[in-house]
Amino acid sequence: MTPRTLTQRHLNRALLARQLLLERAPISIEAAVDQVGGLQTQYAPSGYVGLWTRIRGFGRSDLTAALEARTIIQATLMRSTIHMVSRREFWCYAIGVRRARQEWAARIGALPPESELRSRSDALRAALADGPRTVKELDGLATGFVGNLGLFVDLVRVPPSGTWERRRADRLALAEDWVGPPDVSEDEGLVHLVRTYLRGFGPAPWRDIAGWAGIPVATAKRGGEGLALERYRDEAGRELVDLAGEALPDPDVPVPVRFLPHFDNNLWVHARRTGVVPEPYRQLLFSTKNPASVGAVLVDGRVAAGWSYRDGRIALQPYEELSAANARAVEAEREALEAFAA
Repeated sequence: MTPRTLTQRHLNRALLARQLLLERAPISIEAAVDQVGGLQTQYAPSGYVGLWTRIRGFGRSDLTAALEARTIIQATLMRSTIHMVSRREFWCYAIGVRRARQEWAARIGALPPESELRSRSDALRAALADGPRTVKELDGLATGFVGNLGLFVDLVRVPPSGTWERRRADRLALAEDWVGPPDVSEDEGLVHLVRTYLRGFGPAPWRDIAGWAGIPVATAKRGGEGLALERYRDEAGRELVDLAGEALPDPDVPVPVRFLPHFDNNLWVHARRTGVVPEPYRQLLFSTKNPASVGAVLVDGRVAAGWSYRDGRIALQPYEELSAANARAVEAEREALEAFAA
């Protein structure tokens, strides 16, 4: 049977629906974070803005409270970048990406000799045995925010650091102490990565699943072997996979204006197939001249402007001319985000 062809607009609306961007959802922080496949938060406020734009009635203190209560965990995970995930799914992510992260570091020659790695890892575990400590307190054991030791010692970044109020995520704890002992196998972790990506970003080709997780394509396919999958084609004839029974919204469903935070997962190249970021605008969002990146304003499901927080104001950087109605909608959302940030 010939697979159904999905247009870019189909893929755009599917992404926005699964990322909770068609309407703000009346759900818990944990449910939202699980649904969207974690929140990328090397810039701590990104998690707060990412939830504000997705959850109805979300308040800034809600996420800080969740981090303090350990229902949300912040750690270096996919692609060796900082993410917030739920406590119940933390080990699935951590163990699913562990081998790929270690092999990548070995391949680029970033690891010290085995004996040195073992002794330094043991020293780091001993230093954290009595509870969380800052990078400064670890006195060289966590050079460069953990360095390569985090590939072999499971660590989390704990409050009050890594929050809106104290943004540098430099307070570390042993994951087994903060979260609890590992409770999944590597195979279960890989299944979780594939299921999570399709739940939050599908339908998608295998290379996009692998790119998001930071694992080889062959490893991603191994993770999908036990899942019931449906197959589609994009307009170029490339295979897409999705979770069986996952709904696809009408490609003409209207999309509200949404402000995405800095480094939001939907802006990276793994989601290029959805047309969220017009290619001429990609270099405006991500540039070596602006390494901190900027936030993005979505109009009709695609980036139309950038935004940043300056001197207590949300400042816009338009990339294109908007209709009067869209300009009013952007301004209303800008004012709402400015009030949230204040």
